[in-house]
Amino acid sequence: MPTVRDVMSTTLLTVDATATLTEAAAQMDGRVVGAALVMNGELLSGILTERDILHAVATGQVEGTKVGAWMTHDPESVTPDERPGHAAAIMLHGGFRHLPVVDGGTPIGILSIRDLMRVVIDDEAPRGA
Repeated sequence: MPTVRDVMSTTLLTVDATATLTEAAAQMDGRVVGAALVMNGELLSGILTERDILHAVATGQVEGTKVGAWMTHDPESVTPDERPGHAAAIMLHGGFRHLPVVDGGTPIGILSIRDLMRVVIDDEAPRGA
């Protein structure tokens, strides 16, 4: 059975809470990612997702607005040795599409719905006889 470490992405986009939403959105678009981890030094302080940016746009609060105003503070996270099913349950119950993976408080990866779907698809793939 795989662990979160086996399926997470280790390519992280990090931003500062003082960056603007426009700056963060441009970085997310350039890296083709749906979430950015917001750091306070080496520690995770929040997560900014496409959905957060969409809400800011819908309310007309983008221009000059800082990431810290729209990020999710102290987000739920998982450790790399947990099972993907446990992470999926956290995501389902919390309504999250991205979940930081931390080791000793330091982010080492991010888990997305897409990553979890790969686990399901791999489990359902036909096996050779």
